[in-house]
Amino acid sequence: MKSGNPCPKCGSRHIVRVPDNPRRHASGNNIYTTRATLLGKIPVIRYICCGCGYVENWVETRRELEELEGAFGQ
Repeated sequence: MKSGNPCPKCGSRHIVRVPDNPRRHASGNNIYTTRATLLGKIPVIRYICCGCGYVENWVETRRELEELEGAFGQ
């Protein structure tokens, strides 16, 4: 759905992207890579199918993926 593909559950193309709100501390689905408040916040962007309600969560940048791998990788 992130790349313009239809919903894998129902085939709908009516998809909305719900972005992070960087001005709010606890907005959205965030992953924190540090214990310090407001530091190391990686936003998880949601894509929602308006046909059936299916949701996908995505980390959208390579830099954020690398930061997550550094914090939680093996």
